[in-house]
Amino acid sequence: MISAPNSALSLFDRVLLRARQRRALLGEPATFLLDRVAEDAAERLRVVLRAFKSAADVGTPGGQLRTALLDRIGQVVRVDLPELESEPLPIRPESLDLVVSALAFQFVNDLPGVLAQIRRALRPDGLLLAAMIGGETLTELRQSFTAAETECEGGVSPRVAPFADVREVGGLLQRAGFALPVTDVDRVVVRYDSPFELMHDLRRMGATNVLVERRRMPTRRATMLRMAQIYAERFADADARIRATFDVIWLSGWSPHESQQKPLQPGSAKASLADAVTKTKPR
Repeated sequence: MISAPNSALSLFDRVLLRARQRRALLGEPATFLLDRVAEDAAERLRVVLRAFKSAADVGTPGGQLRTALLDRIGQVVRVDLPELESEPLPIRPESLDLVVSALAFQFVNDLPGVLAQIRRALRPDGLLLAAMIGGETLTELRQSFTAAETECEGGVSPRVAPFADVREVGGLLQRAGFALPVTDVDRVVVRYDSPFELMHDLRRMGATNVLVERRRMPTRRATMLRMAQIYAERFADADARIRATFDVIWLSGWSPHESQQKPLQPGSAKASLADAVTKTKPR
């Protein structure tokens, strides 16, 4: 499953993550989320009125994003996130006009560090546009597993770590030194015949449990069946199909440049709120 960034702890086994992503790509990968994000990224960049001569795609699993941007950018270089996060991103400082990323940052242990490296890699007035999983993603599966394990096994094993919300991500952009940071959420609700079909799709995404503290033993059959029963009881529609929530957090920010709009300094307003209220008060 997928989780919030945390620079203090190593939440994810990134070697295992890479192996599972490769396995998913060799089979029949589930790409509906990545396809949606790639299309949305292309649309978001169409309204940006500037040319990007040099661009990099950081960490996106698959080539959908780079393909979607070909008519807008021309060439986008792929840059893999290192398996060992002590290693820096292989990007020279101030060498890029644009960095994009799709559905990769949720697996980063030190997201503030990665964002800071991207900020340094951008030229002045360069843009970061990325999408990551966060918010209430897979809340139905998390709740169902928690209830089933509590009932059947007397405890809960780490399956899904907490997700970053949109405010936290916005704060990370500011912390990394980006100007004009913007974040928003695209909620996608997918319906399945059963939770097991959802879990099959997660395997086809390469997005199954890669938490360092994950349970090593197989889940008991009774627990799995009870999880599916609870899921159906709590999160099924009238036609008996179950819902699965995916929240895609979009984040963008610019490398600082003197031409960019600056916020007003405190006390620089030429009119007070009281004056404005007085002038608009009904007679």
